[in-house]
Amino acid sequence: MQAFIDLTKELRHQILENCFDRYENGYKFNRKIYDEFYQVKNESLNQFEKIEKWEEDANAIVHQIPLFPNQIKNTKDNLEIMILHSYFHDVRKKRFMELYQSVMYNLDLVLNDVSITDHS
Repeated sequence: MQAFIDLTKELRHQILENCFDRYENGYKFNRKIYDEFYQVKNESLNQFEKIEKWEEDANAIVHQIPLFPNQIKNTKDNLEIMILHSYFHDVRKKRFMELYQSVMYNLDLVLNDVSITDHS
């Protein structure tokens, strides 16, 4: 359980915040330029693997966390979409912030659940 909590913290405090910062201040990559596309692919591969692992772990202990299976899937999908949008800036800020708030809310639900930290 502690590994899941640590991974959730990493998603919340590193990957999610890095996405936000990259969207706000980062270079806007062009997906039509192959070198830039492959640079994004290489940089984000590790992030996608961590998100996939988080989803697998969350589904394995879904009865112990305050999320429903559809919330787990949506959090994974939204975080992956955010990573891509943060590099390519191909969505309006309002939509990006909606994704950000949704992911942050679900990750915070897990991190703020007292019953999880009691079992750790």
